[in-house]
Amino acid sequence: MTDSKYFTTTKKGEIFELKSELNHDKKEKKKEAVKKVIASMTVGKDVSALFPDVVNCMQTDNLELKKLVYLYLMNYAKSQPDMAIMAVNTFVKDCEDPNPLIRALAVRTMGCIRVDKITEYLCEPLRKCLKDEDPYVRKTAAVCVAKLYDINAGLVEDQGFLDQLKDLLSDSNPMVVANAVAALSEINESSPSGQPLVEMNAQTINKLLTALNECTEWGQVFILDSLANYSPKDEREAQSICERITPRLAHANAAVVLSAVKVLMKLVEMLQSESDFVGTLTKKLAPPLVTLLSSEPEVQYVALRNINLIVQKRPDILKHEMKVFFVKYNDPIYVKLEKLDIMIRLASQANIAQVLSELKEYATEVDVDFVRKAVRAIGRCAIKVEPSAERCVSTLLDLIQTKVNYVVQEAIVVIKDIFRKYPNKYESIISTLCENLDTLDEPEARASMIWIIGEYAERIDNADELLESFLEGFHDENTQVQLQLLTAIVKLFLKRPTDTQELVQQVLSLATQDSDNPDLRDRGFIYWRLLSTDPAAAKEVVLAEKPLISEETDLLEPTLLDELICHISSLASVYHKPPTAFVEGRSAGARKSLPARSNSNEDSSRQPQAQVIPAQDSLIGDLLSMDIGGPSLITPAAPASSGLDLLSSGLDGILGGDSGAAQPAVSQTTTGLLGDIFGFSQGTTSYVAPKANWLPAEKGKGFDVWGTFSRKGGQINMDMTFTNKAMQPMGGFAIQLNKNSFGLAPAVPLQVAAPLNPGQSIEVSVVLSTSGAVQRMEPLNNLQVAIKNNIDVFYFACIVPMNVYFTEDGQLDKRVFLSTWKDIPPQNEVQFTLTGIMLTTDQVVSKMQQNSVFTIAKRNVEGQDMLYQSLKLTNGVWVLVELKIQPGNPDIALSLKSRSVEVASAIFQAYNAILYS
Repeated sequence: MTDSKYFTTTKKGEIFELKSELNHDKKEKKKEAVKKVIASMTVGKDVSALFPDVVNCMQTDNLELKKLVYLYLMNYAKSQPDMAIMAVNTFVKDCEDPNPLIRALAVRTMGCIRVDKITEYLCEPLRKCLKDEDPYVRKTAAVCVAKLYDINAGLVEDQGFLDQLKDLLSDSNPMVVANAVAALSEINESSPSGQPLVEMNAQTINKLLTALNECTEWGQVFILDSLANYSPKDEREAQSICERITPRLAHANAAVVLSAVKVLMKLVEMLQSESDFVGTLTKKLAPPLVTLLSSEPEVQYVALRNINLIVQKRPDILKHEMKVFFVKYNDPIYVKLEKLDIMIRLASQANIAQVLSELKEYATEVDVDFVRKAVRAIGRCAIKVEPSAERCVSTLLDLIQTKVNYVVQEAIVVIKDIFRKYPNKYESIISTLCENLDTLDEPEARASMIWIIGEYAERIDNADELLESFLEGFHDENTQVQLQLLTAIVKLFLKRPTDTQELVQQVLSLATQDSDNPDLRDRGFIYWRLLSTDPAAAKEVVLAEKPLISEETDLLEPTLLDELICHISSLASVYHKPPTAFVEGRSAGARKSLPARSNSNEDSSRQPQAQVIPAQDSLIGDLLSMDIGGPSLITPAAPASSGLDLLSSGLDGILGGDSGAAQPAVSQTTTGLLGDIFGFSQGTTSYVAPKANWLPAEKGKGFDVWGTFSRKGGQINMDMTFTNKAMQPMGGFAIQLNKNSFGLAPAVPLQVAAPLNPGQSIEVSVVLSTSGAVQRMEPLNNLQVAIKNNIDVFYFACIVPMNVYFTEDGQLDKRVFLSTWKDIPPQNEVQFTLTGIMLTTDQVVSKMQQNSVFTIAKRNVEGQDMLYQSLKLTNGVWVLVELKIQPGNPDIALSLKSRSVEVASAIFQAYNAILYS
């Protein structure tokens, strides 16, 4: 008979009946009663009232009954902590039972009972089980240490369990080794310091590699994951580890295969890329990855997402395996799209013919989304494989001839990109495209067609008529189409000004007066101003040569790719996001990166970086060892001319006609707006903190000092307001600064027009140099000041805003930035959150640029803007910053790296102040 009978509904008085059965003399009755209790517990009934009666059943030799009682205890111990103590003696006794299964069961259950009162009683039995003669007990106890660490980390460290766990790495049984590795990995993940608890060395690695051959599949995964965190001391050791791991590629379990691939991908970075060994290893990596694609769709998808990363890092691994990525008719859509993406990444001149043949076939399928992706893929191939661009364009034209609406629209979108990539090469097909104007109803397709007409307006005889047809329903169009239409008509006007005057006036009027969209209005005002003030400048701006697009735009950012390669076979490699992006509480110190190659081309580009950003043991050591001269004086750029008259002559200056009522309306609206956009009225200024009361009058015997610091023209200025609140005149002023972290000292004596009469205030500014004596202050930007006058000497301390130390030569080359970020150790990365910043990404870039913080690169990942910035302090310390900005979210994640991590907090405060200003 099955156990289903225990789940049938019972009558009233059930608890009372179970109570009497649990205390029955017959063992069979007790066992039946416990099964009923577990069944009730499983379906959600509260049977906690039976706790003491169930605990009494623990005293039994029957293993099945004991398992059931332990199951009950795990569920109810937390709600009955006082009564759970009753079970402790039995646990301790069971940990010394002759049967190893019972010993293991007892220690496993004690680890699962998360009750503080019981935890301390667990220590002695656990210590014995970690040294048990039976490997099954030892492997169970190893996992129990990780559970105990989660409950009480301090207890585990104090009781020496971590050392015992490390000893198990040398155990004779491979499963014990695997569980010890798993437990240590778990503890490492939750360790607040983020530092590895076990320093891997060659001896430990050798033991793990020996155990690898005899473990279960999940044991092998744990060991391989720990090997992935090890950095061999030299190339020879890396090669040896690769040779011993390679057989795992033939394993039947996909997780083992991917874990082995992860380790090999990391180690191969240390090997000479031209060596025969690397070539052989590369060939061995392809078959297991191909084999994974014959699994069920879910495993295929995971494999494909990982392969996508591998192909971006090392395309040569699968360059001969294009056919396995061809789409099958019964593949789920998520597998189809992933295969399509990898096909494009692997496309080359050698295989483009079969790729195009496949893609053309896909474009005739019934799945609309897949068809669109296939058509877009053809365009991407044209951009990537230049010699085959003509063949790709021909294929797209064949698809346009099918007259299938969504195929035509997608083809026009990608042809626009092809025109960008190959200007003045395929314009002969424009007439074919124009034949399909009437069928375009999707915003992206309409915008692409409008762009093509505007870009090649001089070659299309009826370009004005075509654009005018779009203009008829201007306000009903999507914003993307409106913006494109505005630009296209301005391009047309600049190319054929004589017969398109009315058209350009009409579109500018629609954009600036009749539209509520701020982006559209702003662009309209800018074009109107350009056209009315300087037609030649307008041509240079609007008809400027556009940068060519490339297929590289959809590749992952190199540092992110390296990090994801280190997380192959995990969720990070499926999401294509680092663990910090989706695992709550994951520290930045846990970030991983690939080791630097010993002989790659990148290595040569890293050499100058070491001179630009030297390794620094500590900030103060740096400061003392450097020969710091005064700051170089940078002549400020002259402000842009403000003498330009807005729309002084209206459009009639260019057109020779009357612009009607449109001109005054625009001139009224744009004066302030365009002045802000172009900076006509003023040059850019850096942030200056509001003045603070450094010396109150009551402490200064009537002498009151308010002050702040500013940076102008490469010089640091100490700007102060002196007020005499005493009854006598003040004179004989002098200033002195104590030793400080950045060597600030007055470059010139303090000049005050004496005397300062009672009730009078005066503005004073002192130019400071950074060539003074250096001494570490706490906080780092603290400054102690002494000011003397005829009354007394007054002492006070103030905080120097960090941004005044930002030098104007803090912009790094992209490659230097990247190699420096990799070179700075992970423990030197600090993370902060800027809250309540209601700025767009461009505004953030602009504000920081005004304060000598330079944006090196900007990317958009999954709708999130990533900014990479560099700055240099007056003492030569470089700081690299990564900002993550989610549009609409007032919180900005800031990751900061520097060899002198002591500056991190002050830099964060500077960012906060600048972006809030």
